[in-house]
Amino acid sequence: MTLAQLPPAPDTGYHVHDFDPFLLRFPESWPIDGLRWYGLAYVAAFALAFGLLRLYYKRGRSPYNPEQQADLLFAVILGTLLGGRLGYFLLYRFDDIIQDPLLFLRVWEGGMASHGGMVGIVLGMAWFARKSKTSFWQVADIICTLGPPGVFFGRLANFINGELYGRPTDVPWAYHFLDYRVDPLTGYGEWFWTPPVHPSQLYQAGMEGLLLTIYLQARFWLSTPGRRPLGQLAGEFLIGYAILRILGEVFREPDASLIFGLSRGSFYSLFMIIAGVAIITLRRKAKQTNTLPDKVN
Repeated sequence: MTLAQLPPAPDTGYHVHDFDPFLLRFPESWPIDGLRWYGLAYVAAFALAFGLLRLYYKRGRSPYNPEQQADLLFAVILGTLLGGRLGYFLLYRFDDIIQDPLLFLRVWEGGMASHGGMVGIVLGMAWFARKSKTSFWQVADIICTLGPPGVFFGRLANFINGELYGRPTDVPWAYHFLDYRVDPLTGYGEWFWTPPVHPSQLYQAGMEGLLLTIYLQARFWLSTPGRRPLGQLAGEFLIGYAILRILGEVFREPDASLIFGLSRGSFYSLFMIIAGVAIITLRRKAKQTNTLPDKVN
């Protein structure tokens, strides 16, 4: 569709989203359209994760040498991409993937789920822990500090793409986003401008990304590893992410049908809170059991 065929931008005094999702567009004869900000967000997230792993090792906060770091990062990347992609269809578009399984391969159409990506990362961590013969919980405490920066970059990319926007509002910083909808009865699609809505992607970038990054980095560097139970940081990450995700969902327009009156993001996050509380409780009990003094006869 050409720019001339798009509906005119609204003139309401609110911000109009006009960001280009492409950093660089390629000629039409090329097999791909161009270099997208969304793809660069993943590159930035993985590059930062690699840098942090090296820093942790140099400062004595991680036992994993450069060779092991490469294996760990590979497991995380593969788990993120496969888990995020599969989770998107299982959690949000299950009927569509059943009707057309090849949708999974059409990655250029987008579609990733953060909850699915986390499950994929857990499986990747389990593989690495077994390969390196180290504690799964030790791996988890390190990896959980690498995730929020990726969320930060991903949410900024969501904003640039003009996707996953918020609910209607009249706050001064509201945005109009250009979107596309298809009438389920006629199959006819059209472009439209949303009413003024919350730029919830930026809210989530600040909460799930930046705020959680600051908290976990502070906990990671300022706490003594031997004095906190292994798995403590992982449990705190699950609880913190879930709570902040639920808060963000208050401002975000649901992108799928509700479950028991909750957005799917909020509903799935409840299980993360339960898991986080269970991990912290069980790991503290395990540490207390392992550090009990010997009995005196």
